[in-house]
Amino acid sequence: MLSRKGIIPEEYVLTRLAEDPAEPRYRARERRARFVSKKGNCNVAHKNIREQGRFLQDVFTTLVDLKWPHTLLIFTMSFLCSWLLFAMAWWLIAFAHGDLAPSEGAAEPCVTSIHSFSSAFLFSIEVQVTIGFGGRMVTEECPLAILILIVQNIVGLMINAIMLGCIFMKTAQAHRRAETLIFSKHAVIALRHGRLCFMLRVGDLRKSMIISATIHMQVVRKTTSPEGEVVPLHQVDIPMENGVGGNSIFLVAPLIIYHVIDANSPLYDLAPSDLHHHQDLEIIVILEGVVETTGITTQARTSYLADEILWGQRFVPIVAEEDGRYSVDYSKFGNTIKVPTPLCTARQLDEDHSLLEALTLASARGPLRKRSVAMAKAKPKFSISPDSLS
Repeated sequence: MLSRKGIIPEEYVLTRLAEDPAEPRYRARERRARFVSKKGNCNVAHKNIREQGRFLQDVFTTLVDLKWPHTLLIFTMSFLCSWLLFAMAWWLIAFAHGDLAPSEGAAEPCVTSIHSFSSAFLFSIEVQVTIGFGGRMVTEECPLAILILIVQNIVGLMINAIMLGCIFMKTAQAHRRAETLIFSKHAVIALRHGRLCFMLRVGDLRKSMIISATIHMQVVRKTTSPEGEVVPLHQVDIPMENGVGGNSIFLVAPLIIYHVIDANSPLYDLAPSDLHHHQDLEIIVILEGVVETTGITTQARTSYLADEILWGQRFVPIVAEEDGRYSVDYSKFGNTIKVPTPLCTARQLDEDHSLLEALTLASARGPLRKRSVAMAKAKPKFSISPDSLS
């Protein structure tokens, strides 16, 4: 009845009815916490920091690192507080000089047209933002008023420089440019030049280039030293190959970056079955370069857990030549296809070359068998009748 009314989906009700109440239920194993998220954010919480004063020693960086609501609040309150502070100073000068209630034959006021705190506040705004409506001005009567005028102008310039610089740095932060640097959702392991390779694809959606782009990769896993020390985040650098040589890349079109799994690789003993059970493996990829238009260094990051690595697959081509230029089809950016790959570790493949030879023969027989089947289907069939024999 509930499923008929649309309150509960019908397939869910049928599934629940088909369950055996006596059958034990197993809870799925929780996924390992990421060190770096897919978007590049570091999943680290800093707690129990006792020396909070260190952040005040670098006020500018602290302001830039704040969230936008907090930055805008500080931006507004810094101006309001300075206006109110100097408005109080102007009101005290006028009160001490007797300008708030002038009598007949009184001396020239320190600041003209100040009769209350409201008029002092308006004059403070006019001085700091250099509006100058012309109704209020400082006279030569009070040297203290001239000193306050100089101090307020200097303070106003400092606030403008700090806050406007902070707003500019927040709008031009490097991670904004990194939003258009993309990585494939999955990484793959397959044969390339007769060796098992860990491969991923990276691309840039903008036409403006990333100058001096470099790419690095690290394996992060939990290890235990021979002395029994547990290292929860052991980082190991591994080299990346990109066809150009070294870690530098020319990121005009999407590239497939690969790492050869050899004896010096931390993935040397990684087997296909480990990708489903090796929960402590995380591979971090870091792309860094200089933005061509702004000259600011940017960095894009991502990571791959064990279940995000596909064994025996490779990326499909997405760059094609059309109308005298190269075009990139980003709809196939993360698409992969299955390819013949030995289901063993790189160590086993190096020790037993017959595995690679058998795979090569099997992959070579596959196209021949398909071709022979196709030729058999296309071969014409003849029938002989008794009349033709006679």
